[in-house]
Amino acid sequence: MQSRRPNDLALVLLGTALLGAALLPWLGCSQKSTEVAAAPSPPPAGGPAPAPAASAPASDSSFTVSGPLIVEHQLDVLAQREGVIAELRSEVGAHVRAGDLLAQMDDRQLVSDLEGARAKTRSTDADLKNWEAEAKVMQSDYERAQKMWDAQIITKEQLDHAKFKAESETWDVKRVREMLTNARQTERSLELELDKTKIRAPFSGVVARRYVRQGQQVARGDRLFWVTAEGPLGMRFTLPEKFIGRLKKGQVLRMMTPNLPDKKYQVRVVQVSPVVDPASSTIEVTVELEGKPGSLRPGMDASVSLENLR
Repeated sequence: MQSRRPNDLALVLLGTALLGAALLPWLGCSQKSTEVAAAPSPPPAGGPAPAPAASAPASDSSFTVSGPLIVEHQLDVLAQREGVIAELRSEVGAHVRAGDLLAQMDDRQLVSDLEGARAKTRSTDADLKNWEAEAKVMQSDYERAQKMWDAQIITKEQLDHAKFKAESETWDVKRVREMLTNARQTERSLELELDKTKIRAPFSGVVARRYVRQGQQVARGDRLFWVTAEGPLGMRFTLPEKFIGRLKKGQVLRMMTPNLPDKKYQVRVVQVSPVVDPASSTIEVTVELEGKPGSLRPGMDASVSLENLR
């Protein structure tokens, strides 16, 4: 019995050593995993904090919004009637005033129809004057017959005949007068159609695009030009409903554009929506650039900073 104890002890020590060697890699991995999962150490005191995203509010009293610069007057000029573009009077980039001619459609048929309508109007007007003169003669004859009837010179039948002729002439005058009114309305309608062949600038600005060529056939409603005003420049954006009452009409805000990073601009609030959009829980705000636009153009991206809104 005593001779086996040293051998048993040796076996126990050997087993313990093997078990320790087997557990050693697992303990090392566990320690490394703990270090990776640990939270990073905070930045040193006085170091710069990471900047928030541009579209995220820095606080409840500040906000930054981005969007394109817009102008109030900006639209496509459409053809008001079908026809052929006979002449182009303006090209892309041209500055125009309200009413300036941009293009001319072929108007030869309309000019001919209008001349015919004017001739008919003149003829009907002459007929009216003739009927009015005849009516005065018939009225005079009736008045004379009335006096002769009072003097018992003519019979009752002769008096009635003069009366009916005077009344007939009066109705003829009314009929021709209505014909003259209709002729004048036809003439006016053709004048309006003729005016539609002249494509004019709806407001002062610049021609941004031209969609047609000379000689092209166009239909009513086709796009011909895109005209845009050059100012005043502004921006329209939405804000969360919590900003109701913090932004007021006339308030001045700062604006920047990535296209001109060294330039600083100011915009003034010109409109704040009085209602909240129930679908998005936002309000719409419109701002307008103060001062000269300089190098700014409609469509440029810009950012407006809303600060200290309490």
